[in-house]
Amino acid sequence: MGNIERISGPLVIANDMLGSKMYDVVRAGELGLIGEIIQLRKDRAVIQVYEDTTGLKPGEPVKSTNLPLTVELGPGLLGNTYDGIQRPLAEIMEKSGVFIARGIEAQALDRGKKWKFVADDKIKNGSTVKEGEVLGYVQETELIKHYIMVPHGIEGKISGLKDGTYRVDEEIAKIENGGKSHAITMMQRRPVRRSGRFRRKFRSEEPLMTGMRVIDTLFPVAKGGTAAIPGPFGAGKTVSLHSIAKYADTDIVISIGCGERGNEMTEVLTEFPKLKDPKSGKPLMERTILIANTSNMPVAAREASIYTGITLAEYFRDMGYSVALLADSTSRWAEAMREISARLEEMPGEEGYPAYLPKRLAEYYERGGKVESLGGRVGSVTLVGAVSPPGGDLSEPVSQGTLRVVKTFWALDASLASTRHFPSINWLTSYSLYLNDLQEWYVKNHGDEFVDNRNEVMRILQKEAELKDIVQLVGAEALPDSERVLLEVGRIIREDFLRQNAFVDFDAYTSLKKQAFMIKMILYFRRRAEEAVGQGIGVESILKMKVREQLSRMKEVKEDELSKHEERLRSEIDNEFETIAKEYRQEGQAQVEEDENR
Repeated sequence: MGNIERISGPLVIANDMLGSKMYDVVRAGELGLIGEIIQLRKDRAVIQVYEDTTGLKPGEPVKSTNLPLTVELGPGLLGNTYDGIQRPLAEIMEKSGVFIARGIEAQALDRGKKWKFVADDKIKNGSTVKEGEVLGYVQETELIKHYIMVPHGIEGKISGLKDGTYRVDEEIAKIENGGKSHAITMMQRRPVRRSGRFRRKFRSEEPLMTGMRVIDTLFPVAKGGTAAIPGPFGAGKTVSLHSIAKYADTDIVISIGCGERGNEMTEVLTEFPKLKDPKSGKPLMERTILIANTSNMPVAAREASIYTGITLAEYFRDMGYSVALLADSTSRWAEAMREISARLEEMPGEEGYPAYLPKRLAEYYERGGKVESLGGRVGSVTLVGAVSPPGGDLSEPVSQGTLRVVKTFWALDASLASTRHFPSINWLTSYSLYLNDLQEWYVKNHGDEFVDNRNEVMRILQKEAELKDIVQLVGAEALPDSERVLLEVGRIIREDFLRQNAFVDFDAYTSLKKQAFMIKMILYFRRRAEEAVGQGIGVESILKMKVREQLSRMKEVKEDELSKHEERLRSEIDNEFETIAKEYRQEGQAQVEEDENR
């Protein structure tokens, strides 16, 4: 037990704290505000308080729990909405109303609810079990089986394991080792700042399908990979992340609103419970966890919310699930670190951020990956972090620190957003370093043609950008017809393939099969157009072709009609090119006859 000596915003300095450890959780003041020790100086502890310290006074008591900041893990996590330190917001509202009362306690998992536990028939009482091994499961939602695992650090002979209906804190078995007996419940705790343990990490060779054409085709992220989506205000970061949360082919989605505006977080909290899982038709919340820490909540809890989310993700990864963790935004997390660092009077780094910012970013993204868990199951955590650089300046420290460690970069462009081109991911400045790792998967599932077509699309877009600079100087009419065709094909790719409406059902999600079909048809049109130009047909005739409208409406084609529509569209392209070729020959013949008559 210590006493408050000094208060500086969310930082509290307490004396008489001998015996305390770094990152111990404490209760500060008469209200018992939750805090965490982040620095020790002899008998003084510097405490980062996760709640508003207004009204806190020197001399008030500080009590240490002698435990680090941990999260509760067990049945009841899915479908829940938590604050940055894993307090369920629904329960807090029942206790304190619409505003979060200070010092309020709320358990992350419902202690009153009973769950039907089914023991694994491979585990026999009297056998030896190891940490991470699955003891059984609870059907937490219709979509997800929640596997109950031996907690980390425990192994030995198991006894008393049987099917039954239990609360999360009731004993389901005992494990004995070296004369010590450990009561096993369906709930376990893990410290949030320590990376989860596993046997080994793999190189992921499967892409995370998001349904967004610019991502899945041009700049994919691997399952278990890392991605950053930086951009200025209004460029569409939040909508892009919401679209990934809705449609990504992962088992579990964890969405962290880290320092987001209250109205945006409110939209998420009201919209997500109404959404249907596109794969199963069940409510999306049955496989989703939301963590909300808005910009008007205490800044210290914002710093903790990121670690809370990644620890929950690692827990489900250990069950063998693929998890998508979406953090919006890591810039607000870095700003929280900057404020705490300034109050600690640490030597500032670039733009006032702490010198250890790059290290923290690397440690966070390093916790993603595809791994074999201690229990032998293979799961993955895919980390996608939004970055909000001031004024869209990607040279600032958070953007640069993130780019050093992530392997996929989706660069949002304000100029694209201003022209209503969404998602406003700039195809000239974005990149993915997973393309080589994923190539075998693309070839196996969609053939060599898909990879070749993807590369051809990128070449067209890059060449189009070069030609547009020339057009601004001399006009399109000064270009050869072959380059004018390329400009037109580039426009079709940009406007009809890369542009996507997240609020229209047929366009919000596009399967990779449909994406391959769209690219194939656009490139087939280009090939026929180049052949026509080579025969002397003027580009004006090609630009007036009616089939161009059919290319722009490919996104409306239903999945089960792709093959039939491909044959029909290919035939329409051929017929219209034959028609203009015939007209061209007739005009040429007429010109010859006119010259002869003269």
